[in-house]
Amino acid sequence: MFDLEEELKKLPDSPGVYLMHDAADTVIYVGKARVLKNRVRQYFQNRSKGAKIDHMVTHIARFEYIITDSELEALILECNLIKTYRPKYNTMLTDDKTYPFIKVTVSEPYPRVLFTRKTARDKARYFGPYANVYAVREIIDFLHKMYQIRSCSKALPEEKKSRPCLNYHIGRCKGCCQGEISPEAYRENIDKVIAFLSGNTAGVQKELKEKMNAASEAMEYEKAGEYLALLNEVRVISKRQKMTRSDGDDKDIIAAAVEEADCVVQIFFIRGGKMIGREHYFLHVGEMEEPENKIAGVISDFLTQYYSGTPYIPNEIMLPVEIADAALIGDWLSSKKEGRVRITTPKIGMKERLMELAEENAALILKKDREKLAREEKETIGALRLLEEALGLSCLNRLEAYDISNLNGFEAVGSMVVFESGRAKKSDYRKFKIKSFQGQDDVRALKEVLTRRFTSGKKEQAQGREYSSFTRFPDLILMDGGKGQVHAAEETLEQLGIFIPVCGMVKDDHHRTRALLYQEKEYALDRDAFHLVTRIQDEAHRFAITFHRNLRSSSQVHSVLDDIPQVGPKRRKALMREFDSIDEIRKADVTRLASIPEMSRTAAENIVAFFTKESTGE
Repeated sequence: MFDLEEELKKLPDSPGVYLMHDAADTVIYVGKARVLKNRVRQYFQNRSKGAKIDHMVTHIARFEYIITDSELEALILECNLIKTYRPKYNTMLTDDKTYPFIKVTVSEPYPRVLFTRKTARDKARYFGPYANVYAVREIIDFLHKMYQIRSCSKALPEEKKSRPCLNYHIGRCKGCCQGEISPEAYRENIDKVIAFLSGNTAGVQKELKEKMNAASEAMEYEKAGEYLALLNEVRVISKRQKMTRSDGDDKDIIAAAVEEADCVVQIFFIRGGKMIGREHYFLHVGEMEEPENKIAGVISDFLTQYYSGTPYIPNEIMLPVEIADAALIGDWLSSKKEGRVRITTPKIGMKERLMELAEENAALILKKDREKLAREEKETIGALRLLEEALGLSCLNRLEAYDISNLNGFEAVGSMVVFESGRAKKSDYRKFKIKSFQGQDDVRALKEVLTRRFTSGKKEQAQGREYSSFTRFPDLILMDGGKGQVHAAEETLEQLGIFIPVCGMVKDDHHRTRALLYQEKEYALDRDAFHLVTRIQDEAHRFAITFHRNLRSSSQVHSVLDDIPQVGPKRRKALMREFDSIDEIRKADVTRLASIPEMSRTAAENIVAFFTKESTGE
């Protein structure tokens, strides 16, 4: 029995995080405090603290707390616990978008220019984030054409010389693997790439004009036309970047629009003094937020949730209103960035106008998309809550589903799809080629996939890696099959010392999920929860089958027929035309096989001998 008065007396005089539980022991609110004793006691004093806070207090059955060494540690822990428990009374970021960067591997003797969604402390230079994925790929393609930057992953110059790739032959690479350009000469082009990505497009335009004019004077009109085409590309890329200031600083401009429980936060990304893009995020406003505190409250919550998950932090963050935790959040961001981060509230000039523009955008998006927001909330977060209720679980956020695909003896492949907050998180999807055996055994393949996935995850956790898709473990695992696959998954997880709930999908006669199998029982689902599970199932199927099809079409999947002497592509095709599966071919005798027009008797005998040897294990 929880004795409130007694527990209040035990509260320590130190910083930390507190968690409020309701009668069902669900965490309904997470907060931080400079002094736990003072902050938690305030909730249970007789005077009113506002209608919504008073309402929350009536639902508190007990509380717990975690002591930290500093208020900064409490801020970080609070953010992590909010993401884990998704409490009803906290403001929650509902989107989990990742944006692309351009990575220049400057530490390599022959650096590369790459597309990435993650940054790391690996001595590379990162540019971004960019809001437009297409524009990023277009820029990278232009840089490869302009400066002949290598795109291979060879460890140059240590790796042995090999036949040059197609890019070398079409003039898209300087031939680094052939030693045709020195690291010093190659580095000059990389310096020009970095200057371009830093916003200096004038230098590139000048260089292209000079080359175009020189080619024209030499009557090399085809080459002059190529330079003109590149020059036009640079002009298009340059026009996309709107100049905001000439101070060359990096900043994020953040504004918000709130209406009842719905909120949109708008961000303008300023990099090197230029606006490279903008993005908006939807939030669900916690029920404790009072109307007069909503903007400041949601902005404060957004900062901690957003910047805990994004790898890039700018030098300055501009806000529409002052927030109570500005100094604390600034210290936290500065420690993450390892450099000073300023949190400011502009009052005059260009910065104020940009802030007004961001606010206008946020208000417009909220007005336009409010009905859509409500519908998406019901289909995502709402469906998760219904799934929790049906299974008797709590705090579901990250769901992972696995599927195995194989066809007629082709090598099996596995897929892992991830849904967070009811939405597909495609950046965390992963594919697996089954390596431990050949043939059709979905349960065995599933065990291999799970072992590889969670073994990698444990290694990444031990290394302190923060942004990898394997590092974060799911709150629930969904298997496409029934009891067999569920038991196989539970057994594999237990062997790894990992305990995560596992559900199977019970199918109807049309191979559609009609219920979930959890702890040996079938659970019917509400319509929205059912639709969420069906979306996850369909996505797992699609991802696995697409992977398998791509492997087959590119001749990367190895058929068992390829191991049989005198059975080449033509005879293999004929066999698959005559028989429905590899099993039927196994059962056929020499006479039946030799009756196929493309097949010789010797080839037929080889097939029978091969499968006889396979079945006896010789």
